[in-house]
Amino acid sequence: MAKPDIHPQWYPDAKVYCNGQVVMTIGSTKPELHVDVWSGNHPFYTGTQKIIDTEGRVERFLRKYGMSSTQTGDDNQK
Repeated sequence: MAKPDIHPQWYPDAKVYCNGQVVMTIGSTKPELHVDVWSGNHPFYTGTQKIIDTEGRVERFLRKYGMSSTQTGDDNQK
């Protein structure tokens, strides 16, 4: 059983705001929560995430371990 007068007030219908709009309602110890990112606008959850290959790291790895799909030799010339 919980001790009286030691727990913060519980707000069962706390509003979560993102960019000034209510995006969901949750239970919290604060009546309002302001967030920058939530699952509705995060690239991972919306499917707009892009993988950036900086400095050709994938190609460099493939060349290093001989897994390159392009042949640089004169195999096709006779």
